[in-house]
Amino acid sequence: MRLFVAIALPQDLRDRLEGLRDGLPGAKWVAAENLHLTLRFIGEADGGECHDIDAALAGLRFESFPLQIEGLGHFGEGRRLRALWAGVAPNPDLERLQGKIERALQSAGMEPSKRKYKPHVTLARFKSGPGPRLHSFIAAHGLFRAAPFEVTEFTLFSSYLAQQGAIYTPELSYPLEPRKAPLDARLE
Repeated sequence: MRLFVAIALPQDLRDRLEGLRDGLPGAKWVAAENLHLTLRFIGEADGGECHDIDAALAGLRFESFPLQIEGLGHFGEGRRLRALWAGVAPNPDLERLQGKIERALQSAGMEPSKRKYKPHVTLARFKSGPGPRLHSFIAAHGLFRAAPFEVTEFTLFSSYLAQQGAIYTPELSYPLEPRKAPLDARLE
């Protein structure tokens, strides 16, 4: 099974991101139901590894937190342009959760991730670049900003590569603990 850990996006946010789909030749847009924020790509795992991964992730304790998607960017340049993405507002809670997931997976026997974590939501992929239209597209939509949403769980997804594109299936979800009120709010 090919696996990754991600935060599923609320439907209203997926709808807003889907509304950006226009004006980029060569873009292969990610289906709205597949839009997510990857926390850790795992790759191929067998049955025993899946059990260890589940046990490691189920043991994590973390409070829910707000998250905001904002801005657009891309990976690659010119003929090497690979993807268009929506960014994430700086978020120390997200960074800490991702770090805990990384350490938990390593304790379950997974190799450390080789990439520095860059939180993003992939919107489109490219086989051939859209040329100067990419810069026009980002200039027109680069200030994209969605309302914050509460991250209350993260999910282990499987990924199946089909001819029409990847099919992502949520396998297991791991709830986060309710956020505690700040001390000054509890004293009121």
